[in-house]
Amino acid sequence: MQVPDVTRTVAALRERVGTWRRAGDRIALVPTMGALHDGHLALVRRAREEAERVVVTIFVNPKQFGPAEDFGRYPRTEERDRALLAGLADLVFAPSGETMYPPGFGTTVSVAGPSAGLEGDVRPGHFDGMATVVAKLFIQAQADLAVFGEKDWQQLQIVRLMVRDLDLPLRVVPHPVVRDAHGLALSSRNLRLSEGELAVARSLNRVLADVRDALRHTAVEEALAAGRRALAEGGFGPLDYLALVEPETLRPLPALPAGRSARLLAAVRVGDVRLLDNVEVPAPSVRDQTGSAPVNRPAS
Repeated sequence: MQVPDVTRTVAALRERVGTWRRAGDRIALVPTMGALHDGHLALVRRAREEAERVVVTIFVNPKQFGPAEDFGRYPRTEERDRALLAGLADLVFAPSGETMYPPGFGTTVSVAGPSAGLEGDVRPGHFDGMATVVAKLFIQAQADLAVFGEKDWQQLQIVRLMVRDLDLPLRVVPHPVVRDAHGLALSSRNLRLSEGELAVARSLNRVLADVRDALRHTAVEEALAAGRRALAEGGFGPLDYLALVEPETLRPLPALPAGRSARLLAAVRVGDVRLLDNVEVPAPSVRDQTGSAPVNRPAS
């Protein structure tokens, strides 16, 4: 299988994309920061299902890391990544920092609404940095669609809103969370977990599933409190949040909305690794709503 070519300039990227477009090919984009794993490859395979040509971007974006975060330690494995993309991607776009942010760069894309709260509170400025680089990649690549994973649920909603608000001419395609055999959401940062930490981390999704199930017959705050206790007792470190939210706006929900699903999001630490995960909470059934602890009413 052929390893995809790599280009590092916007002009070269657009030249290649232009050639494909003149041939009538659809182009799919998969933005990444590299250190690829099976989760990324699932996104690339989905892109291949949606388009004739696939571009994967590899750029560790400094603007979405805070001063105390792990930008310097984030793994950079470009040659390995290209090998993993053999037969899957047609091109890797791996620009330098100066290419993306030349001297005098002064523009920031800021998306209100779903960026408020949750990661927006824990990582101030993160979503401005993410939205700025993603907007640039969309404009640079001129793709027909872009594939994003649902693991970073808040990010996905911000990207969707940005595309809508700015009339960007591409379609955002979501892909379900990719998990290991134990249910742990795949992440490049998982490589930093020790064996003991990995065992703890793999229980996160089970706790979320228990909270989701409890919400069928328990008031929201009671179910969330039980989930927080389970995480603390399970060996997790500080909990940044465990929240039930409206899926698109990310507004907190004091109760499950009648006839609509919700999203349960968590961010928690194991050692020095921060884990994100989320699950869908289906709309309550009539039976759930008439049970002994109605889910359509918040805890008193």
